[in-house]
This record gives sequence, C-alpha cells and structure tokens, in this order.
Amino acid sequence: MNSSAINRIFRLRPVLPLAIFLLWTAAVFYIVTPFVGKYRFATLHKILKSGRLTVITRNTPHCYYIYRGQPMGFEYDLAKAFADELGVYLEVKIADSWDAMVPQIENGTAAIIAAGIAISAKRQQQLTFSDGYMEVQQQLIARRDGKKIKRLADLAGRTIHVRADTVYQERLEELKRQGIDLTIAAHDDLPTEELIQQVAQGQIELTVADSNIARLNRRHYPRAVMAGPIGEVEQLGWAVHPEARRLRAKINAFFKKIKANGRFDDIYDKYYGDIGQFDYVDLRVFHRRIKTRLSRYSPFIKAAARKHGFDWRLIAAQIYQESHLNPWAKSHAGARGLMQLLPDTAHSLGVKDIYNPVENINAGVAHLKKLYDLFDGADDKNRLMIALAAYNIGQGHIQDAQRLAAERQLNPNSWEALTKTLPLLRYRKYYKKSKYGYCRGTEPVSYIKQIMIYYDILKRQGIEYGAVQARLGS
Repeated sequence: MNSSAINRIFRLRPVLPLAIFLLWTAAVFYIVTPFVGKYRFATLHKILKSGRLTVITRNTPHCYYIYRGQPMGFEYDLAKAFADELGVYLEVKIADSWDAMVPQIENGTAAIIAAGIAISAKRQQQLTFSDGYMEVQQQLIARRDGKKIKRLADLAGRTIHVRADTVYQERLEELKRQGIDLTIAAHDDLPTEELIQQVAQGQIELTVADSNIARLNRRHYPRAVMAGPIGEVEQLGWAVHPEARRLRAKINAFFKKIKANGRFDDIYDKYYGDIGQFDYVDLRVFHRRIKTRLSRYSPFIKAAARKHGFDWRLIAAQIYQESHLNPWAKSHAGARGLMQLLPDTAHSLGVKDIYNPVENINAGVAHLKKLYDLFDGADDKNRLMIALAAYNIGQGHIQDAQRLAAERQLNPNSWEALTKTLPLLRYRKYYKKSKYGYCRGTEPVSYIKQIMIYYDILKRQGIEYGAVQARLGS
C-alpha cells in the first residue's frame, strides 16, 4: 500500500465514529418512535403518577358552569368525585364540540370526555366509552302553542334546528333516509340550550334535545315543551382512548360504586331532583313578574342579603314564594307585605310600617338570619333549609321535628331527615307528644321546594362560564 492510500484511511478514521453514531440514532428512532406514539395518550398510570386528571366537558347547565365563583354542573360533580376517588387534582378543559374533544384524547392532553355524550356507533369508531351511567332519549322540542306533532311522519315539510355534528343531526338524517321529507338546519355555534330558548321565544319552530336537557330547561323556558321522542333510549357515557383499558375499567368500577353507595343519586338529585315538579302557569307568571316587579326591590334585597350573608337571589326567591313580589299581600293568618311578616314579629324587629317594602325586607331577612343562627348544629346547606322551614312554620315545630328525628335515629340536623318527620306532626299519634302540637308539616317541605325552583331560575340568569382547576378537597 502506498503512502497516499494510508493517509486517506487515517483521514477517514475520525469520521467513522460519527457515522456509526448517526446510524445507531436512526435505528433507535425508527424502533422506538412507534411505541412512544402508541403511549402518548393518558393512561391510568400517568394520571396517578402526575397527580392530575384532565377532563374535557362543555359549558352547559348540565355539564359545567361557574356560579358565584364555584364550579358546578352534573358532569363536573361526577368528575370531581372520580378525581377524589383517585386522590388527584381535577383539571377541567372546555370544548364546544365532539370533533374538538377527540384530538385532545388522542394526543394525551386530556384523559376523559365527560360531557353528557350519548354513546353512538359512529363515536365508538373514534374512542372507547365507559358503561352507560344515565338513560336519555332524544325529544322533539316545540312551542307549547305550536302545531301538534302526533307521529314522526308529521315532521314532513318542517324545519328542525340542531347543533351541527351531534347525534341529533345523525338521527334526523336517518329519518330523512327513511323517507320523511324534513329539513335540517344545522348550526355550528349554537348550544342546544340556546335553541330551546329560541323555540320558546318563537324564533324557530323545532329543535331536538336529550330528555335530561329538555327537563332541565323547561322551568327556564316553560313555553318550550317536549313534543315526543324521535329515537330509542340511549346511554350517556364517558369517552377515553381505545387503548386506555385500565382507565376505562376504573371508571366503570367507580360508577358501579357510587350507584351502590348512593353518591350518584345525591349528585343527580342536586341537579335533577325537583325537575319533575312543573307548573306551567305558575312558572309563566314567575318569569313575567321577575321581569316587571323584581327590579323595583332588588337594590333593597341585595343590601339586606349582603348585610346578613345570604345570596340575594335566594332572598328574592323566598319573597316571591311569600308574596309574589306584591308589597300589599296579606295572608289569611294576617302575615303582611313582601316577606309576609306577622305583626308581632314585625313589631319585635322595630318595623313601623309593615307595608313599607324596605322595612319589610330588612326585617324579614334579619328574622331569617336569627333563625339561621339558632340552628347552628347543622352544616351550611342544611342550616339554610332548616332556617327557611322555621320561617315558614315556626321554630318550635322544627324543634319538635328534630326531636322526632332523633327518636327515629335520624340526623336532626339534616333537612332530608326533617322532610320525613315534619309531615308526621299532622297525625295525633305524633303531635300529641310534641311540645308545640299539631303542625301542617307538609307545607314547609313544599315551601322550600318551590323556593329552590325559583332560586335555580334566578341563579341560571347569573351563570358564568370558564375553565377551572379544582384541588382535591377544595
């Protein structure tokens, strides 16, 4: 070998290690990358390791909203309970549509879609669903005084407005394929709740909503009614990545557990417990009067509520239940004014003119606060309900019901327990042994249910939406 050839080899030697390194790097990249991509999605192991559960939902009264700084919503409460079960933080992300949610599950920026999503064959082609946790049925929503629909064939020639890319649109397209000549108006940026409102206001004729959403909205829009189902019963489910098998199994076990121990029913009742109570005439009058009368008194209601630490909307709801916002109201028992004060109570609170709205409101809220302070053995929510019941029926009867609850091994500081014992005080068997005697015990139960319905409507008008990160136990 001549000297020039030897020199070329030595010049190449420094390059050889670099070439080998580049070949090795390329090999590792092509071998490892498929596996890295495969596990980009959120697994149960990753959630537990990071201490964070990221859930995608929607800004709706059913799913998630912020009220007075607190996150609320049926789906939010379920997700928070699941995060608590795992012992991790809950982070909530908001997306407007299914198509906007799916990529976040696929790329691992979120673990679960918990947004009141009905399980459908089309959606199961993209993601995997948990077992169903709630039955719903698609309902046609029409105006109460509109043209009646007795059968699906009556939809021919009608225009139905729905949010685009929903199971509602899928079902309507299926009806078209079956020969019903209807028109679908698909909207990209209108939530179902807003379409229900448009039906109520006569802006559109028809829309479609799941039965739970329809029932949740009818007290807010009483002119919009369910005109009949357009499909079979479906199940709502949470969606996860198809390969997140352990996470799906954990979700299924969680739903099974909370349905067995009553936690699911507690959350359900919080949002849907009273939606079966629906008085069209009463709610129509309520909506009309809060528009025409409430503004006259709201500054005084807000001031009194703020002074005593109450939500002014609760006080407004109580006033409506007491007097329908009529400052001259007088009951058969002699209670008078907006908050229906008895003369002796008004006098004890320094009221000079019982029909003066400002005096009546200030005295009524002060009286409610005294009752609230009296029942300090209960937690805040139960305490408020018990105080309202005492306002309605008198503190003595509430104390009788509490003693009866204790005798029956029920929690005397639980409003739920008192809803069982108060009605018993109508019967001689029970009231003859009570300190304060006979009591129309069903009245305070109905009284509070009505106040909570009105309160819910007033709260709905103040809903704020946004993302939230909730710490465990907060």
